[in-house]
Amino acid sequence: MSRLLLVRHAQASFLAANYDQLSAHGETQARLLGQYWAQRKIHFNRIACGPAVRHQQTANLAAEAYRSSGLAFSAPTVLNDFDEFQGDAVMAQCLPQLCATDSRFREMRDALQSSTTDAEKHANFQRLFQAVIALWVDHKIAVPGVESWQDFANRAQRGLTNFLAQSEKGELSVIFTSGGPIAIAVQRALHLSTPDTLQIAWMARNCSLTEFLFSGDRFTLSTFNSFPHLDDEALLTYR
Repeated sequence: MSRLLLVRHAQASFLAANYDQLSAHGETQARLLGQYWAQRKIHFNRIACGPAVRHQQTANLAAEAYRSSGLAFSAPTVLNDFDEFQGDAVMAQCLPQLCATDSRFREMRDALQSSTTDAEKHANFQRLFQAVIALWVDHKIAVPGVESWQDFANRAQRGLTNFLAQSEKGELSVIFTSGGPIAIAVQRALHLSTPDTLQIAWMARNCSLTEFLFSGDRFTLSTFNSFPHLDDEALLTYR
């Protein structure tokens, strides 16, 4: 039986001009992950990451902390199939029209704009983001030029199939990615519906671990959204 860990990227720069950079909080999360693995002398046969900067920074900082213990940690292979769905593009293109035609979206947008604390901003953004993405996933809004949810799901499944096909018996591998590809992998293991899969995508914490066991055609979920390396509640984040 082989094992695959999927790591959600550490905290990125939420509501900054460039989201796709780890925050100082995220850098700490990633280093703690590397230290946790090194303390237990966990060895990975293969290491990969998605193409986003936040994926690669999480992998590289974890590797740096791991190597500081004198252990070898291979440079990650970048796999484009493990990129996140284009939620920001969906929001940017659809939100103006939704706010113009639906009072519910206007109220959520206004609540976000009037937020005065980071906690309020996080909560109000997530509420608005989930509502828009749910419509998009359910084919109730279309975004020309943006990869559809189904195309995203097919891409993530293809990437996972290809990665598993190259495995060796008894290996332990890790991929640094985002909540969307992790949710697709959970869907594969548990045969979830699309709405349930989308709910899984919202649940993954930053720098959390989700483990799968696989052999032949068997692909099962072992643990979801664990974070034994983050023992400070202040380090538990979703965005």
